[in-house]
Amino acid sequence: MSRRVLWLSLLAIMILVGGASLRLGMAPPRKIAQTDAQLPAPCRKLRFEAVDYIVCTIDMQRLDIQMSLNDEAGKPYRSLKRHDAIMAQKFRRPILSMNAGMYHEDVSAVGLLVEHGRETHPIELADGEGNFFLKPNGVFSVGNDGTAAISESSAYAAVPRNAAFATQSGPMLVINGALHPRFEPDGASRFIRNGVGVRDPNTVVLAISRQPVSFGSFARLFRNELDCPNALYFDGVVSAMTNGTEHVIGGGYPAGPILSVFEK
Repeated sequence: MSRRVLWLSLLAIMILVGGASLRLGMAPPRKIAQTDAQLPAPCRKLRFEAVDYIVCTIDMQRLDIQMSLNDEAGKPYRSLKRHDAIMAQKFRRPILSMNAGMYHEDVSAVGLLVEHGRETHPIELADGEGNFFLKPNGVFSVGNDGTAAISESSAYAAVPRNAAFATQSGPMLVINGALHPRFEPDGASRFIRNGVGVRDPNTVVLAISRQPVSFGSFARLFRNELDCPNALYFDGVVSAMTNGTEHVIGGGYPAGPILSVFEK
């Protein structure tokens, strides 16, 4: 069997089980690496509906959240580890970093990306295939006033926020207290997943599963356990998080948009 035929066969299997991805060059899912690295200070372990998570509660009055994709030379970081090392050398070391949105094969953002008040990729409102386009999708943003919000994408496009940082992804997990209408209670598509919720303008909650989880259960985590009326899916399979120095979970795949947390 040729490599091309083998790859197409594997891709067909991934689509049938709900694992198709926008990252065209990505290999089939493999076990996500987990380490004994120390958890970042805002983070804790949590078990919900028989799935283990790392959950990080970010106080926006004490901490800063930034989004980034490229280094100063305009080249993608491509990995959380490289991003953290450059930040530590030239600016300040992050408390934690996490992948924060879907990307194309060249790791460019699929949707909106705002870095330091500059829109580096426009918002994407078209229809399409894959998780990003499982509408409603949404935008996580940090305003110039330091407060956080999650907005449905078309609503954000109609009234753009004065954002210092923003990333678009999809699907929304929780929309004004309601679970995404397309989710099954506990569907068969299960992967390591990560996402973000906003409890109030000054409280952001990041979560990454340590075991494969369905969309339905992941959404309930944010609504029922983490008290987030709005939450947004970042990605699955490629999900990773560092403590600013080393990986706590994941790291086997490239990173596109990156969310990082810093002391003010």
